[in-house]
Amino acid sequence: MVQAWYMDESQEDQRAPHRQQPNRAVSLEQLRRLGVVYRRLDADNYETDPCLKEIRRAENYSWMDIVTIHKDKLPNYEEKIKTFYEEHLHLDDEIRYILDGSGYFDVRDKDDKWIRISMEKGDMITLPAGIYHRFTLDENNYVKAMRLFVGEPVWTAYNRPADDFPARKQYMKFLADEA
Repeated sequence: MVQAWYMDESQEDQRAPHRQQPNRAVSLEQLRRLGVVYRRLDADNYETDPCLKEIRRAENYSWMDIVTIHKDKLPNYEEKIKTFYEEHLHLDDEIRYILDGSGYFDVRDKDDKWIRISMEKGDMITLPAGIYHRFTLDENNYVKAMRLFVGEPVWTAYNRPADDFPARKQYMKFLADEA
C-alpha cells in the first residue's frame, strides 16, 4: 500500500525519505482531496491486466510508453533527474504506473506544504493538471514506469511560478471547492 507523509525542510539528498519527526502521515483520502488518484495494480501482468485495460478505456488513456530511469538506461541521466525534481505543473493530468523499482512524487498541499508519496511496483498515480509537483528516485536509484496520456503525449513542464495558466486556476478552484 502506498505511503505518504509531510516532508521535512532538509535540503540534503533528495532521494532520502525526508520524513518529519515525528512522522506526519498523509492518508489516501487527504490525497484525494488534493485531486491525486491512487490505484494498486498487478505490475507483473501489466501487458494482459484487465484492470489496466479497463482504466485505459474508462479514462481514454490512448497513448502509452515505458521509461526506465537509471544511470545506465536514461540518456542525460543527471540532467533529467535535476529537471524532474524542479517544481512544476502540467496542463494535463500526469499518469504514472510503476512497473518495477521505486521513487517519490512530491505534491503541494492546499497550504503549499510538500507531501512525499512513496511509489513502488504496482502503484499507479494520477496527478491533476495544475498541481505543483516533482519527482525523484529514492535511494534505490531505479524505476521503470508506464506513462499514460489522453491523446498525443505532451511533455511540457511549466516551472513555478506558473499561476496564470488556466489549468492552475482550475486546480485552485477545485481546491477551494473541496474545502
